[in-house]
Amino acid sequence: MSGPDVFPRADVVARTLARNRLGVPSVVFFVMSAAAPLTVVAGLVTTGFAVTGVTGIPLAFLAVGVVLAVFSVGYVAMARHVANAGAFSAYVARGLGRPFGVGAAWVALVAYNALQVALYGAIGAAAKPLLGQWLSLDVAWWVIALLAWALVAVLGVLRVDVNGTVLAVLLLAEIAVMLVFNAADLLHPADGVVRFDTLAPGNLAAPGVGAILALAVLGFVGFESAVVYAEESKDPRRTVRVATYTSVALIAGLYACSAWAMTVAVGPDRIVTAAREQGPEVVFNLAAAQLGGPAADIGHALFLTSLIAALISFHNLIARYTFALGREQVLPGWLGNTSRTGAPKVGSLLQSLVGLAVIITYAVAGWDPLVHLFFTAGTGGGYGVLLLVTVTAVAVISYFARHRALDNVWRRLLAPLLAAAALLTITYLATANFDTLLGVTPDSPLRWAIPATYAAVAVLGVGWALVLKVTRPHVYANIGMGAKAATIGLGLSVPGTRPTTDTVTTGRPVR
Repeated sequence: MSGPDVFPRADVVARTLARNRLGVPSVVFFVMSAAAPLTVVAGLVTTGFAVTGVTGIPLAFLAVGVVLAVFSVGYVAMARHVANAGAFSAYVARGLGRPFGVGAAWVALVAYNALQVALYGAIGAAAKPLLGQWLSLDVAWWVIALLAWALVAVLGVLRVDVNGTVLAVLLLAEIAVMLVFNAADLLHPADGVVRFDTLAPGNLAAPGVGAILALAVLGFVGFESAVVYAEESKDPRRTVRVATYTSVALIAGLYACSAWAMTVAVGPDRIVTAAREQGPEVVFNLAAAQLGGPAADIGHALFLTSLIAALISFHNLIARYTFALGREQVLPGWLGNTSRTGAPKVGSLLQSLVGLAVIITYAVAGWDPLVHLFFTAGTGGGYGVLLLVTVTAVAVISYFARHRALDNVWRRLLAPLLAAAALLTITYLATANFDTLLGVTPDSPLRWAIPATYAAVAVLGVGWALVLKVTRPHVYANIGMGAKAATIGLGLSVPGTRPTTDTVTTGRPVR
């Protein structure tokens, strides 16, 4: 058994993820699947039009894409020196100090769990009427959610490249159908005229702009996960860089084009009304009118597989966050074990238990899976990821301020400064417009409850780190060290890792 502060030699292999399993395409599939393109366009975009009444969502995707591309410059540069499945939390720990890193880790667990379990509500609510229409089956939403849960639970403990293969098939089919739908929309414009009103810059100056920017960020959630798979990549430095930039570009282009094409087909002046009346069915009703009923059925089917792909991707992401914290013993050490396949089995099983508990709770309570689970929890989770991205942008600046020799001035200073300024502005606007984002009144308790929850979770995480600093200093010193946390103190090294510039072995004070 492991001692309180270090791991025995026999545990080191069990505390490292499988290496050399993922190339650039596989990582891009994980990233894009978490982004769930068809789910975002059919669900998030139409909901955004309906809730905010703002038509500038296509432009918002492009604007956020530019911001995240600039953010990725420093983010990817830091990834060359910090390879850790904990991603954001590790970057914050190495940039702003270990207590803030633990606070970020706890926020990440809450945010990603909210996003993942929210999708069980979505798939249950979306599949129920379709099964009635296609097979004349009247199945409760939670039965469908449990079937999806079982599939995700099984895949979660298999080799990571097996998950990547499943996601590749689902994602390619999804994107192909989206492109066909977009082409049909543009070939059948409302009133016979292709209009660009929703791409006008003035749309980003409209009231409620904070809400649509936050919704746009929610559409990109998952782009950051390329770094999470760095330890399992064949060429981590190249894979992370190429996969991150590729994913941001593909997501921004696909979402902006799809949202704009939808407004062209419906009419920019009628899209808000259509979204409020039809909801996600706007996309499929257009497909049925332009391409026939079978095209709409295919779209509905791929909408469901999009949700399944996102569930798989987020499940893997959360399992690796949990694994990273267990490996460093910030959470119980048994969470940092992997299976013979190199999968983070304990973290995966724990995430499966969380999903099961949520499904059962909502089923027993009779709560609406679409409104109370998918929309509220999903939006809250996306807001949490926005907070993490913003804090990480600041952490990148701080990290390179101490290690100036590691990179050039654009990657270590200018790009991170621009990204941090833009993200802080978006975060402020999103918080100020949070009632609009949720579609609630300004005096609703949810208006401040979700931001306050993240603040409380972050404070608790910082407090726990300070407790570790006093009671378990060796554990505290290894926070943010990733695979090295299992080897420091043993004189061992983990294949594929490089010496760091701020470990406890350098003699630098531990922050």
